[in-house]
Amino acid sequence: MSIKVVVADDQELVRTGFRVILNSEPDIEVVGEAGNGHEAIEVAVRLRPDVVLMDIRMPVLDGLEATRGIVTDPEKGPRVLILTTFDLDEYVYEALSSGASGFLLKDGPAEQLLSAVRVVARGDALLAPQVTRRLIAEFSRRPRPGTRPARLEALTQRELDVLKLVARGLSNGEIARELYVAETTVRTHVAHILTKLGLRDRVQAVILAYEASLVRPGVPS
Repeated sequence: MSIKVVVADDQELVRTGFRVILNSEPDIEVVGEAGNGHEAIEVAVRLRPDVVLMDIRMPVLDGLEATRGIVTDPEKGPRVLILTTFDLDEYVYEALSSGASGFLLKDGPAEQLLSAVRVVARGDALLAPQVTRRLIAEFSRRPRPGTRPARLEALTQRELDVLKLVARGLSNGEIARELYVAETTVRTHVAHILTKLGLRDRVQAVILAYEASLVRPGVPS
């Protein structure tokens, strides 16, 4: 089945460009467009796409607020992939905290966009390498809470180890090599972590790990 996509951007030429690129793929279909955040919410609710490509700076309602309005049901709602020309720390943090599953810059190649849509559609999270560095830097500037969230107590020690490595940006394969276990075992641990902590995806797991001081920038796990 095709991946259904809604493109939300206030520039018609940008929407057209994205539509042409995405519709050129046999497994992706643009089913709707929106010119502002309010329209993005309305179209997402009406068409129930798999992925919403969301610009941040739009009139009426910006992309961050629109993302919060769309990502209301972690199990059934569309996933949001943020696309922007504004490579700024506060947008990275706020977009991911708002529930976005990915963040890419508009000046990336078409192949990167197509790959990102597929990654997000299958339920994974995606961050460009430069975005990950800025996200970690943002957490290093924020005050850390004095106590660890109680819900982390539900995790086993091995699950905590996996969560720390996820927060460092390691893939399942890299975590498997680090812990000398099978990659399927890592996938099982990640699934258990997300379920126990009530998280949508790996992005939220990374945010929780840093906010809980489970890991800190520049300090080995």
